[in-house]
Amino acid sequence: MLDRIRQSALPRFFGGVHGRLAPHLVRRRALRVALVAILMAIVYWGIIASDRYVSRADVVVDSTDMAAGEAGNIASLFTGARNNQDLRLMREHLLSVDMMEKLEAKLQLRAHYSDWKHDPLSRMWFEDASQEFFYLHYLSRVSIEVDEAVGVLRIKVQAYTPEKAQAIDLALVEEGERFMNDIGHRLARDQVEFLEKQVAEIGERVLKARGELVDFQNAKGFISPQAAAETLSGIVARLEGELAQLEANREAMLGYLSPKAPDVAQIDLQIAAIKGQVRTEKGRLTSPSGGALNRTVEEYQRLEMQTAFAQDVYKTALTALEKGRIDAARNLKKVSIVQSPTLPQYPLEPRRAYNIIVFALSVLVLAGILQLLAAIIRDHQD
Repeated sequence: MLDRIRQSALPRFFGGVHGRLAPHLVRRRALRVALVAILMAIVYWGIIASDRYVSRADVVVDSTDMAAGEAGNIASLFTGARNNQDLRLMREHLLSVDMMEKLEAKLQLRAHYSDWKHDPLSRMWFEDASQEFFYLHYLSRVSIEVDEAVGVLRIKVQAYTPEKAQAIDLALVEEGERFMNDIGHRLARDQVEFLEKQVAEIGERVLKARGELVDFQNAKGFISPQAAAETLSGIVARLEGELAQLEANREAMLGYLSPKAPDVAQIDLQIAAIKGQVRTEKGRLTSPSGGALNRTVEEYQRLEMQTAFAQDVYKTALTALEKGRIDAARNLKKVSIVQSPTLPQYPLEPRRAYNIIVFALSVLVLAGILQLLAAIIRDHQD
């Protein structure tokens, strides 16, 4: 009996004691861990963390193509806004891996950010780290944002020395301007190459059209068939006028002479000759067989119109080519510096007091949650 009592009472006793002490131990341990973590944070951010200097620059991208940007500039007078597409494009390039590699080749970023003189939590651990890890570290030290309200690109660069921060910031601004102009120049060069081919092809078309026109003139024997047709029309009109006058004279003579009189016969001969001449001249102007002058005039005008159109197209292509060459030789995009890259005098990073306060509050909140859980467990056990 005694053994059974011992076997049943002792486990309940120690289990109850353990159930009451466990929440208490959890609360004490959570508080101690929180205090130790806060102390470590104070030591790290207050003493160990390396100073990081922040260089700032603000830039805008303006277009020097007044013809293309005229409507947008007039609209901006009323809206007060800029086209931020160029700023976004420039931001994507400055935050790209290609930009990181250019800065590495120029300023040796790996050696600077992985220097063992700096604290191990903020530096890059290995100088020969992979490109992916280096890129993540680069993004943590370079901040580029587009201010949509005023159309400004704001650049912030962190480095362990003021001179290095300013050098990186300046390199970003210069590379951004070079990149934007290179895009415009590549487009302009492509347009120039295309226009040069078009000018050559259109020039051949002009020469061919002019050659066909000259060959047609030589084949028909007319410098200007239209002028010849106008001359023939004038002749026909003059002959018809003379014919009308002769017929009027004949009618008058028949009033006092017989139709067989010599004078009437002479007028009849003149009328017949003029009518024959009119038929001949009209036959030269028009003919159902298609060999008349009017057909020649129509073909000539068609060839002349084709030649004139080819010449107009050629002039337009030449104008576009010259404009393209001018665009290819000048800066199409200009990066204007609102705030030049600064040379910092005080390390703004890390924000020691802010980081310590935020970390301490976070740890205390976590410790309070653990204590609350321990109290809930104790209440359920009671």
